[in-house]
Amino acid sequence: MSNIQNLTTFDPFADASKDDKGGAHGEDFIHIRIQQRNGRKTLTTVQGINPKYDLKKIVKTCKKEFACNGTVVEHAEWGEVIQLQGDQRMSIKDFLLRMNLADESQLKVHGF
Repeated sequence: MSNIQNLTTFDPFADASKDDKGGAHGEDFIHIRIQQRNGRKTLTTVQGINPKYDLKKIVKTCKKEFACNGTVVEHAEWGEVIQLQGDQRMSIKDFLLRMNLADESQLKVHGF
């Protein structure tokens, strides 16, 4: 009988969870997502903005510029997350680039 060599544990996604810099994947990215609420109502969430920036001031500026409501919520997994009413994905992306809060390579826009 031959020896079975395939019993060792191997995680095929271990290298996928690390980026080239050695940090955790998603650590340096800003994720812009859209969530469907009810009917035609949507919610845009922004996660991963550097904590050295005051998120409440960013939300205040976005609310005035985009004519929508918004808030900062504490998420168990993602930390502090910005929520804006409506589909504001492209608007918030342009805003973050214009204010030099992020580079184009740091932004990940998710959604439909």
